Amino acid sequence: MAADPGGHPPRIVAGVDGSPSSLAALHWAVRQAQRTGATVDAVIAWQFPATGNFGWAPVSGIDDLDFESVAKHTLEEAIGSLGEEAAGVPVQPLVVPGLAAQVLLDAAVGADLLVVGSRGRGGFADALLGSVSQHCVHHASCPVVVIRGQEKADD
Repeated sequence: MAADPGGHPPRIVAGVDGSPSSLAALHWAVRQAQRTGATVDAVIAWQFPATGNFGWAPVSGIDDLDFESVAKHTLEEAIGSLGEEAAGVPVQPLVVPGLAAQVLLDAAVGADLLVVGSRGRGGFADALLGSVSQHCVHHASCPVVVIRGQEKADD
């Protein structure tokens, strides 16, 4: 990765949802940014839950939950977990409403690399690739790295 003709540093987009593989993806993205002089956009998507076939419906116990704040807190914790590992790497937090796959694809437009975890918060635990990471692999406008599970700090 090299700076673009305008002199802007390379940009890496990392998808975060608080899952172990997304945290590993963020750590991997920061290490790659250190090696290449890139910046990192740490992106988390959020949305209101929908139930049934007819749109929004009240969901007991979560009616008053501020989903954007929960997402922001999750992203802050993930970035905080980087500690000294992120020294010298500009990490931009982005909390965006919408479906995770589309939010990541939109964020990755013009990026040099998109990094996602192999499994997020939902779905089937034994699946090798989650629906969001699979969608990103097939539709991203830049190269995609999928991180499976916990990565060692020296990888």
